[in-house]
Amino acid sequence: MPVTAGAAPTRSGPQPVLALLAAAHGGPALAVGVIAGLLALRSDLRPLDAAVLTGAVLTGQLTIGWGNDLRDLSRDRAVGRTDKPLVTGALSVAWAVRALVAAGLACLVLSALVGWRSALVNVILGVGAGHVYNLGLKATWWSWVPYASAFGTLPSVVTLAGPAPAWAPLWMTGAGAALGVGAHLLNTLPDLADDERTGVCGLPHRIGERPSRVLAVVLLSAASLLAVLAPAGPPPAWEWAALVLVVVLAVLTLVARGCVPFRAALAIALLDVVLLVAAG
Repeated sequence: MPVTAGAAPTRSGPQPVLALLAAAHGGPALAVGVIAGLLALRSDLRPLDAAVLTGAVLTGQLTIGWGNDLRDLSRDRAVGRTDKPLVTGALSVAWAVRALVAAGLACLVLSALVGWRSALVNVILGVGAGHVYNLGLKATWWSWVPYASAFGTLPSVVTLAGPAPAWAPLWMTGAGAALGVGAHLLNTLPDLADDERTGVCGLPHRIGERPSRVLAVVLLSAASLLAVLAPAGPPPAWEWAALVLVVVLAVLTLVARGCVPFRAALAIALLDVVLLVAAG
C-alpha cells in the first residue's frame, strides 16, 4: 500500500542515524556490501575501483531496505512492529524517502564509475531485483527469485568491472544463488506468523516452517560443496575441515530445538561466504 510523508507520527529519537540504519536493514545491507568488497579485493581490481564497487553495492542494498520498510509500513503497523523506526515514529517517512533517493543516486553514479557492464548487472539484476521483491513478488511463490538473482550475479558484478570483463564462472553463480535463496528462507522464518496475518505469503509461508528450514540447509550445504569442489585444483585442508563443520551444523539445524537450528543454519551461511570469497 502506498505511503505519504504524513502517514506516520514522528517523535524525536536520540539516535536518528541508527533509526535510518535500522529502517534500511543495515545489518544485511552491510553484510552484502562486505561480501562484494571482499570479492573485489580478491579480484584484479585496483583498490580504488574495489572501494567504488563496494559503495555501489552497499548503497543499492540500502535503497532496498528503505523501500521495504516504506512499502510495508501499513502491514508493520497492523501487527505492532515496535522494532521498526517508521512504525514507532523514531524515523519519519519523509526522511526515509530522502535517504532512499540519495542512496539511489549514489548507487547509479558509483555503478557507472566501475563500468557499464557491471553497472547494468548491479542495478538491474541486483538492486532492481530487490525492489521487485518489495513491490509484490515477496507475496508469491516466486519470492526466492530476487535473492537468487542478486546473490547469483554478485560475483559477476565484480568480474565484469575488471580489466578483462567477463561473467563469473557458473559454479560461482550457482553457489551465490543457493546462498541467496537459503538466506531468504532463514530471514523469513522469524516473521512467518506476522507476514501471514498481513497477506504476505511467499515461498517460505506456502511450504511451512519445517520444510523451509530443511530446504535452507540443503541449499546452503550445496553452496559449500560448490565453493570447495568446483574450483580447479585440490581443495586445501582447511576447506575440507570447513565441509565437515557444515555437515555437523546441518545435522544440528535439522534435529535441534529452540534457537539452535536458526543459529546453526546462519553459521553455515557465514561459512559459505568465507568459502566463496576464498575461492574467488
